[in-house]
Amino acid sequence: MRSKLQKFTEFASGLLPHETEFLLRSQRFEDDIKLSILECVNANSHRLKDQVDYDQAIDKRKYSHLKNWIVDRLQSVDVDEQFDWMSQLERRIMKDSIDIQEEKALLKYIKQYEGPIFYFAKLYELAEHYRHFLLIRLRYDDHRLVADFLDRYREEYERVRAVNARIHQATSEIVDQFSNNTSDTLQWEQWLTDVFYDETLDGFNRYLALVRLTFLYLNYRQLDRLRDKFDYLDQMFLDGRYYSKRLLLNYYHNRMLLHTKRKEYNEAVYYGYLSIRQKNNDYLLYVNNLSAVLLRQDRTEEALDILREALPDMKASKNFFNRVGYVAFHVSALTRSGKARNAESYAETYLAAYRSEVLKYRWHLFFSAFLQSLLQQEKYAKVMRTVRKYKLLDREKRYQKRANYLPTILWYHALAEYKEGHLTRQQFQQRMLQTMEGMAVDRDRNRLLRDLVSELRSYAPEAMRVVEEMVVAA
Repeated sequence: MRSKLQKFTEFASGLLPHETEFLLRSQRFEDDIKLSILECVNANSHRLKDQVDYDQAIDKRKYSHLKNWIVDRLQSVDVDEQFDWMSQLERRIMKDSIDIQEEKALLKYIKQYEGPIFYFAKLYELAEHYRHFLLIRLRYDDHRLVADFLDRYREEYERVRAVNARIHQATSEIVDQFSNNTSDTLQWEQWLTDVFYDETLDGFNRYLALVRLTFLYLNYRQLDRLRDKFDYLDQMFLDGRYYSKRLLLNYYHNRMLLHTKRKEYNEAVYYGYLSIRQKNNDYLLYVNNLSAVLLRQDRTEEALDILREALPDMKASKNFFNRVGYVAFHVSALTRSGKARNAESYAETYLAAYRSEVLKYRWHLFFSAFLQSLLQQEKYAKVMRTVRKYKLLDREKRYQKRANYLPTILWYHALAEYKEGHLTRQQFQQRMLQTMEGMAVDRDRNRLLRDLVSELRSYAPEAMRVVEEMVVAA
């Protein structure tokens, strides 16, 4: 039977904890019943399951009024809504179709502007277009107001543009390090940190700086350095500053990465599920990384559930980094759930259709999952053929410089050669140990190596003993 509050329940289920906390902080209700409903909404937003039912004895109109208030209140502080408003005005100005009420709202906003807002550069460029619109129509008073605004904030605008250009330079180097491991980017850390904490700057550049810092720390496996920055951002969201649902979902995703790094897996899963509560352009990325955390905790069925739900999004995505990642995690989840044959078939089908994309994006993750499915079926000869066909050992040599590198494919291949009789036990052990020479083994990498040893021990218990001792001693 359909509940009379089903629409409200569905609406409330999409709200995020920081949204409802902000709503509670900013409400000035005199109606205790409305407040009690909002408190229930807030409590439910923090839960991943076991939601509290809303009281059906309360007048349905109160739920309707509260829903409208929530929508309006969040829209009033949503920086993406503000960007859309400015973009719409810009289009209407350029097409000479802006109406009187829109002009009044824009002139009032410019007159009362104190800044810095999140999308300050967009506002400044909108004012530049509007200035031309006004002057040609001989509207001298309004033109003077807009021109004064432009003069007053010209230096700030030029600074914002310069910072944005330098962030792009940092981004190029950080992404290049991730893709090719060709540069050292730690020199950007302090400058990006200064940008993030600079409250005189626009929010857009500050948030870009944080995203680049997150990427940089991922490259160096140093996500712990984000903790203070995330706590700072957390408070801004609670205060309704720099809020949008898109940014909040991204924050939850990055928080998941941080807690994963700290081995706080329950917290990581919690934030991971929050990050996929609503879909956006990065939904597939968030699903991929949450599934990785779930697989690490042996919550394989949960990982499969969210991956299956995201299948239509994977097929529709134009981002092959995320698509290949999705297939790799799905293959791994199938293998771990005892469906290695299905995993093998899925990997082969995708590889046949998108060979060049797989080899360009996340090939190491993909082939690690693919070869794992073959090992579980004891198809050692096929492991060797696959490694040879796609020249994975040559690729692996170029890949070894990465901070997050693991010799997964090298070890899988060595095991296959040993099981097929191409290596003696001593040769196998020597091959395995050689891959660790010169490898910097920190605590995180040591844990991952132990997991890899544990996986391979089931195939060759005696032969892996020496390797295990080496890893433990590292």
